[in-house]
Amino acid sequence: MDGHVRTATADDALDVRRILDAAMLEPGNVETRIENADVLVAGDHRGGLEANDGSERILGTVVLESNDDVYGAHVSAIGVRRRHRGKGIGRALMERALEREGRLTVRFDDGVRPFYESLDFTIESIDDQRYRGVTALDRS
Repeated sequence: MDGHVRTATADDALDVRRILDAAMLEPGNVETRIENADVLVAGDHRGGLEANDGSERILGTVVLESNDDVYGAHVSAIGVRRRHRGKGIGRALMERALEREGRLTVRFDDGVRPFYESLDFTIESIDDQRYRGVTALDRS
């Protein structure tokens, strides 16, 4: 991916909502999650990396939810703008989330199973069309 991943700020809320709405995902109160530093965004700069004129484009986002019972976080939602899918943005978001949290859990539909398999999630079936997965950094 050409670009960067960072923690979302309040200024990113509209872009985050638009990405999640387009993917028909509802992770709860995005603004509160942003305030709690539980949202990451992937972006790039129009005109190259030297652009520092507010021309950043937010291309994807991941919304996390803390797991109180175990370390790590649950992935509430992940979305990438349609035109930018398949370019490593989702992978970059998940890798940064895993670096930060150490362990991730997720629930997902059959259609995105290949994505989570490619990220080495351990996957088990919930029912015919839903799955849950977990991955963790090897801290040994």
